[in-house]
Amino acid sequence: MRPDDPFDDAVTARAVIAADGTLARWSEGARLLLGHPAEEVLGRPAADLLAGGSGPPRLPAARWSGTLALRHRDGSTVTVWVLAHHRQPADEGPGEWLAVTPLEATDQELPDDPLVRTAVFQSPCATMVFDEELRLRGVNDAMAHLLGLPAPHLRGLRPTDIGGRPQHAELERHLAQVLRTGRPHDMQTYMKATGENRAHAWLARLAPLTDRSGRVRGVCVTAHDFTEQYRARERLQLVNEASIRIGTTLDVARTAQELAEVCVPALADFVSVDLLEPEEPGGEPAGPLTTPVSLRRVAHQSLTPGSPESVARVGEVVVYPAAAPQADSLIAGHSIVASVPSGDLDPWLAVDEARALQVRTYGVHSMLSVPLQARGTTLGVAAFTRFTRPEPFTHDDVLLAEEVTARAAVCIDNARRYSRERETTLALQRSLLPRTLPRTAAVEAATRYLPAARSGVGGDWFDVIPLSGMRVAMVVGDVVGHGIQASATMGRLRTAVRTLADIDLAPDELLTHLDDLVLHLSHESGDDPGAGEVGATCLYAVYDPVSRRCTLSRAGHPPPVLIPPGGPARHLELPSGPPLGLGGLPFESVELELPDDAVLAFYTDGLVESRGRDAEAGHALLREALSNAVGPLDETCDRVLHTVLAPGGAKDDVALLLARTHGLPSAQVATWDIPADPALVAPIRKQVLDQLATWALTEASFTAELVVSELVTNAIRYGAPPIRLRLIHDASTLICEVSDTSHTAPHLRRAKTWDEGGRGLLLVAQLTQRWGSRHTADGKTIWSELALVDEM
Repeated sequence: MRPDDPFDDAVTARAVIAADGTLARWSEGARLLLGHPAEEVLGRPAADLLAGGSGPPRLPAARWSGTLALRHRDGSTVTVWVLAHHRQPADEGPGEWLAVTPLEATDQELPDDPLVRTAVFQSPCATMVFDEELRLRGVNDAMAHLLGLPAPHLRGLRPTDIGGRPQHAELERHLAQVLRTGRPHDMQTYMKATGENRAHAWLARLAPLTDRSGRVRGVCVTAHDFTEQYRARERLQLVNEASIRIGTTLDVARTAQELAEVCVPALADFVSVDLLEPEEPGGEPAGPLTTPVSLRRVAHQSLTPGSPESVARVGEVVVYPAAAPQADSLIAGHSIVASVPSGDLDPWLAVDEARALQVRTYGVHSMLSVPLQARGTTLGVAAFTRFTRPEPFTHDDVLLAEEVTARAAVCIDNARRYSRERETTLALQRSLLPRTLPRTAAVEAATRYLPAARSGVGGDWFDVIPLSGMRVAMVVGDVVGHGIQASATMGRLRTAVRTLADIDLAPDELLTHLDDLVLHLSHESGDDPGAGEVGATCLYAVYDPVSRRCTLSRAGHPPPVLIPPGGPARHLELPSGPPLGLGGLPFESVELELPDDAVLAFYTDGLVESRGRDAEAGHALLREALSNAVGPLDETCDRVLHTVLAPGGAKDDVALLLARTHGLPSAQVATWDIPADPALVAPIRKQVLDQLATWALTEASFTAELVVSELVTNAIRYGAPPIRLRLIHDASTLICEVSDTSHTAPHLRRAKTWDEGGRGLLLVAQLTQRWGSRHTADGKTIWSELALVDEM
């Protein structure tokens, strides 16, 4: 006989009953027991085999055993003990029943059987012995109790005869393996034995039984209850998993959800996390706590998709009365275990009909409420609920929940503190960055700033600064690091750039002064300037709409992108220059002529650098997104961010500044070379008045005549030839510039009562909107601006 073909077994009678009650299979042992050959009974109702007209027994859902009176083929009645169990098919069908009865069952074990004697007397735990044909030869009392069947009736049955669970088929396969190889095997499973009230973890040790010649004659199976070790290992695994999965981000809601996901189904069937509302975003939770307690549901997780057991949705405010375990644990400051059978939840459910309905609908029987506490602050409460798992919460479950919740509370508190710092940093960043860009005739500008998705707000900044002579400065910078310190440093550097720009320094000179400032800031903070720590990078450019020339210089910053009208985008080749903060290294400037409607793109490295690609690929995407930037610059900014940034946001701050240049028509500029003769000032005034008349600016003639007279006279008296006068105007401003080759800068001086001079520049300052001086490569330029539009 083959061990894998039990229906050829003549020692055990077996019959398979289909879902419709007809006989589907009939073994040789069944023929020997009742005398009916298979061809006579297959397809007939199994109830026809019952003697005395008795009806079939009422079968439970899984297994039935008892004594039946069966009809023999010769008309006699055979009374036998029958074990029947339900077998679920693999194709989701209705299943079938297997009925077995051992033909060699006796009322007493065979004391002279050496295999049974060895197993019974030498095994210290629940034991059963199988022979070479996988038939059960005997069990001790402990094993019979676990199986929930009488020991004398089990003799001759195979594991799959005793039960239809997957574990029975697995045991039968391992028994055959041990018989074949002669090597012992361990099998672990978690199940509720028939004779138990709840499930246990079992270790079944399968050992071969050999005779004196070494031949394998059977297998001894001993069952060991290692539930405590199993649960200890589960608890340790849950703690380890919590340390890995909880706190992966600095987001409060995500961290709370990770806590719920880790604990379902390992600890509970449903977990909810409710947090106390802070008085201000990112602040400390309001206190002291009083009932009823109002909390906001930030996360929940259930065995059932969609969490239908939850009364509240994520984001809703939940009010817990004094009778609720959540409120009790928050007020008491420790865990509370409540159960439905004990009546602990009755006061709460009596005042909350919706929750009482959910408890009845889903069969909730136990609840564990653990307060979320970190650094002496109560943050909220985590509630663990069981309805599928029949066991109530034990003391070990409480300890495990408290340990996992304590870890999560620290992570939630870190996320809360980070959120508060992030909000503070964002507020500081917003206050330090320009809220609006100045409107100038030279450039049309648009900007975007995005904080890093994970590391937080950093020190990226941008600015557009109007300069004298209708010129405009554009700057983009990046301070190393993130957080409040980086934002504060950014604010100091932006202020310094504006101050240096006001004195009209050339781009390379401005970066040199800015480099000195970063060195001073490093010394103030105690950093070692020789340690290679880069303080910041910067790109500074000045565009002159009269000459249509742009001068650029950079300090370790990514090069800008130029998009000429109708042409492809390309990176400008600029000397990189050292990052700010190294000190002692020179910066270089590059000057180039720009056509009208050309677009310059300035950005920080967070735009093009990503974890999933190299910087060169990011630069290529940027050029592709910027090519043919003919539409509104705001739309171009959005397209660039959508195209270049990777999904999930940038790993670093992103600052983007786009500027479309507009040259000033030559008709709006007038230039005269001035002879160094004071007697010729009057003709110059006449030429200026004529030019103003041509421009239809006669309303400004009086003021312009006084300013030109004073500036030209000072240049002739104190400057050095050649001297040049230039007038520039646009819709709202008239600019007067006088240049000479002297490097001596003028300054305001208040004349005394009897002084003949000293009032000229003071008069210019009073009559004009702004005035100043700037040094050039050939000398200096004194300039003044007159407002052409009355501000009313």
